[in-house]
Amino acid sequence: QVQLVESGGGLVQAGGSLRLSCAASGRIFELEGMAWHRQPPGRERELVATVTSDGPIDYADSVKGRFTVSRDNAKNTMYLEMKELKPEDTAVYYCRGDIYDGQLWYRDQWGQGTQVTVSS
Repeated sequence: QVQLVESGGGLVQAGGSLRLSCAASGRIFELEGMAWHRQPPGRERELVATVTSDGPIDYADSVKGRFTVSRDNAKNTMYLEMKELKPEDTAVYYCRGDIYDGQLWYRDQWGQGTQVTVSS
């Protein structure tokens, strides 16, 4: 059995920083399609950033220049460095990925989410 687990969320003042982590657990052979999404209160879930084994490839316009996505392939972990946080960044943040356990592909896997609240 495989799963994704987010951590690092919390309450932070506007202008502050947070570092989110998404760790894949279980028997992990490969991770593909890794991305961060978020769902603000009362709004639809949106794509925040996408990262490949070679590095980040895309960011939402609203976070460009402030957020940095990365991954540690050896640790099967993806990160999201968030700086200059704004109240508009308040949301539940989710990690997403396709996971291969050596026998089967588990497509479109999602973590349980971690709450980020930015106060003004």
